[in-house]
Amino acid sequence: MVDAELKGNTLRVYIYALKKRKVGVREVQRALLMSNPSLAQYHLNKLRELGLVSENNGEYEVAGQVKVDVMRDFLRLGTLIVPRFVFYAAIFTVFAGYLTFVGYPYFGLVPVLQWFAAALAVAAAAFWYEAIRAWRSAPSP
Repeated sequence: MVDAELKGNTLRVYIYALKKRKVGVREVQRALLMSNPSLAQYHLNKLRELGLVSENNGEYEVAGQVKVDVMRDFLRLGTLIVPRFVFYAAIFTVFAGYLTFVGYPYFGLVPVLQWFAAALAVAAAAFWYEAIRAWRSAPSP
């Protein structure tokens, strides 16, 4: 149900609230260039009804960990929203670099090391490609 309702301006308001944690109606209106505060209020109330935010004295705060299908490929680190693939890409990049620099003297003795380093580099490149693609397709506030 939440995924069907979370689209368009409501999704933009949710992403903005995720990044800021606590938001007010006027703040949302100005940040997302909405025509009037009642439009921002409408979307914030819609998020409250969906259980994604809670209201306290006119301030809206993102509810705990609510899993939304639109955000399944992303992790929230403080106010930063990062694609999951970034972590996989970083790990494979570190392993490929380590094997290349540490194992380089042994490439002639053990040729399989060279192939393994190449495979890790290709995997890292694939994960970086997917991370950038996810970042570009991410819903933006």
